[in-house]
Parts: sequence; structure tokens; C-alpha cells
Amino acid sequence: MSRDEHEGNQYTPYDALTYKIIGCAMAVHKKLGPGLREDTYQRSLANHLADISVVFEEEKLYPVYDDPEQQRLVGYYIPDFVVEESVIVEIKAIKGIDNRHLAQVIGYLAVSCLPIGLLINFGEPSLRNRRVFPPQKIIDHLINRQWLFIPDGIRK
Repeated sequence: MSRDEHEGNQYTPYDALTYKIIGCAMAVHKKLGPGLREDTYQRSLANHLADISVVFEEEKLYPVYDDPEQQRLVGYYIPDFVVEESVIVEIKAIKGIDNRHLAQVIGYLAVSCLPIGLLINFGEPSLRNRRVFPPQKIIDHLINRQWLFIPDGIRK
């Protein structure tokens, strides 16, 4: 059974959508179980979301500029999914989630300006998920931003 680990019971206009996403993730985990590669879960989750007509984009590129006025691109942040232009979904297939993974989702929320993220871990016997909200002072919560994006030269 899935465990939503968000703090308190913060209700949002996106609850119905996040529950659909979590439901699809639970179906994937039930069919595949833990122990597979992250990209396997990503492809399966994409299939399940498409089956219920949820609109999503996989690995959307969010550019990061060191000087937005001059459009000096330094890299991209690339979440696993952007669902209905509202929810960032980041998938993991590891033993446990830590603050680096949470910071990764917070970074995606910062560059995308989207209101909510889901961090879903398929790597444990029970599916784990966490709703993530952008903090008031997002810069205070970012950890080691440089590993969160791919430099422009690598993407070409």
C-alpha cells in the first residue's frame, strides 16, 4: 500500500490529479515490484497515465540561465514527468529517499514555477511517495544545484 509522506494534510486543487498519478504508480509497483531500473518504471507509468487519458510530457527541458536578460544558458533541469502542466513527477528506484532527492524536486519546482511535485520511489517493497511543495524561500532549500542539470554542451 502506498504511503503519502507529506507533512500535515495539506489539501490542494491538485489532489484529484496527484491521487490519479499515485494510483497509476501503485498499479505499476503491483505489477513490476521493486528491484528494476528507474527507466522501466518510467515507461510503465507513462503507459498507465496514457491509459487513463492523463496529459503528460516526459523529460521536459527547463532551461537554466545564469543571466536571464542575456539568455545565457548554463543547462537544463529535466524532471521525469510534467503532468497536465501542473505536477512535477520524479521517479526513483532506490532503497531510500533522502534530502538530495527532495532537493531535486524542489529545484524542478523552482525552475518550472509549478505548484506541486510528487517524488515516487519504486525501489522498496511498498511504494513510497511524497508530495512536495515549493518553499517560501526556495533558495534556502536547494542543495548542490550543479548536479541537478545537464550542461548545454552535453545536450547537443
